[in-house]
Amino acid sequence: MEMKGKVIVVTGGGSGIGAGLVRRFAQEGAAGLVVADLDGAKAAAVADEAGAGTPTLVVQLDVSKEAEVQALIAQATQRFGRVDVLCSNAGIIRDGGIDSANDEWQRCWDVNLMAHVYGARAVLPQMVARGEVTKHAAVSFAEWVAMNYGDKGIRVSCLCPQGVRTDMLLGKAGDRQSFLLDGSVSTEQVAEAVVQTMRAETFFVLPHPEVLDYLRGKAADEDRWLAGMRRLRAKSEAMAKGSR
Repeated sequence: MEMKGKVIVVTGGGSGIGAGLVRRFAQEGAAGLVVADLDGAKAAAVADEAGAGTPTLVVQLDVSKEAEVQALIAQATQRFGRVDVLCSNAGIIRDGGIDSANDEWQRCWDVNLMAHVYGARAVLPQMVARGEVTKHAAVSFAEWVAMNYGDKGIRVSCLCPQGVRTDMLLGKAGDRQSFLLDGSVSTEQVAEAVVQTMRAETFFVLPHPEVLDYLRGKAADEDRWLAGMRRLRAKSEAMAKGSR
């Protein structure tokens, strides 16, 4: 799929990877860009930056609320006549673990998974009618969409980066996420990987190619993979303690 002439909705478009995608899609000649974010002011700033020559629409919303996601797609369709691509990019990260409050767990679940379900539910009917889409979502759900809608012309890609130099990561310096700074990439590099994968219509978007090796290693030996994840967790905790 080429991005030129497409109407593209990007959630979490006000900063980080989402902002990088908006800027790159504008360069690619998108027919319309919908910049959606919980922070409307940030979304507007990104739209202004990317909007020279590209029609834009700014929508402030909470992607964890299905009614607001439905309204987002409705507004985009009303403005541009259709939605060709949904980049369900919005996400959050929370500190803590199993002892975290239930509302923290629920918030992560709603934003990092259910928002993708809401987005697909809102946009798939019109996309199936036209037979064209690229959707970035949580891996298992993305696989499900690909399996169930691939024969209807739906194209699904899943973005799987490691460390990306965004406010979410850079603002976490000194905590257990700081180890991701090693080998981190820019939002521009992520956007380039997204564009090339959408053109190729393949599943995984891999700004860090080694992620595919990790996936293969997991499939080959789950116990070894789990041991490696425990070592990685220990390393991140040691780095966090050393920075205090």
